Amino acid sequence: MKLIQTFPDMPNKVTEEEVNSFLENKLNLQLATIDEEGCPTIQPIWFLYDKGSAKIYVATQKITKKARNIYRNPDKIYFSIDDMNFPYKGVKGRGVARISEDIDWNIPIVEKISIKYLGTTNHPLANMIMENTRKGIQVVIEITPKFFSAWDFGKST
Repeated sequence: MKLIQTFPDMPNKVTEEEVNSFLENKLNLQLATIDEEGCPTIQPIWFLYDKGSAKIYVATQKITKKARNIYRNPDKIYFSIDDMNFPYKGVKGRGVARISEDIDWNIPIVEKISIKYLGTTNHPLANMIMENTRKGIQVVIEITPKFFSAWDFGKST
């Protein structure tokens, strides 16, 4: 994991272990992609972080603007996850994205995302998302970060 300190003058640095722990939270990931006119678009989305591979996974319908933008331009993905509660902290970065339409590969990832945010796969929203995944409507975006930039204002003293 390439880790950059967002505020390098902070007296205490954010560690890789702290980044891994932070990325297990239930906050939304803000995903920025580039549209057909070259303009950035930002969408909040649920995510799953795999610390073993240092990859981020999100699921979306393949007809969404974010998916269309990634199909067209997979090399310009930006993301940010931040906690709005004091002491403010977060992780952001840039990455390369790959969209998987492989239903068998996508199902376990989408299940993990549903469990992370809904606590179960038996929730009506989880059922709808899983059904869309089984039908190939839902795809998984795999983000390989080029770096993580982290901050934690709780470490300022």
